[in-house]
Amino acid sequence: MSELTLVLIRFGYLAVLWIFVLSAVSVIRSDMFGARVARDQSRAQERRSAKAVGKARAKAPKPRRGDPTAVVIVEGGNSGELVPLAAAPLLIGRGSDAAIRLEDDYVSTRHARIASSGDQWYVEDLGSTNGTYVGSSRITQATAISLGTKIRIGKTILELRK
Repeated sequence: MSELTLVLIRFGYLAVLWIFVLSAVSVIRSDMFGARVARDQSRAQERRSAKAVGKARAKAPKPRRGDPTAVVIVEGGNSGELVPLAAAPLLIGRGSDAAIRLEDDYVSTRHARIASSGDQWYVEDLGSTNGTYVGSSRITQATAISLGTKIRIGKTILELRK
């Protein structure tokens, strides 16, 4: 092989190596600090979500007698906290966007969601590492819940109440 070919192979190898290193650093940075969002986009998204929440609250029908109206944290760090179901769907997790924020090492950033469909309430695991339990069984899909049903997320136990 000629000298020129060897030099070009070396530079090509070096370029591929640097691309790999920079992509690895980028992945680590996004895992540690989250993905970047342009300020204008995030503000516009906040406005749209605020409008949607406002419309949903305006159209929300009155709960029927005997229907659950709140989620209560029965056991865990936030024991006694009551969150009204009027703002459903409720996101549960450690993230700042969660309606029920749990400071627990076993809870994911976006762990679970409580939502309604018609007259029935459901809890859904959002792909968490440690799982969501209804009673003593781990759920893998949206599961119907009723008054008094215990939902365990990490070390925290939640319950639907009137």
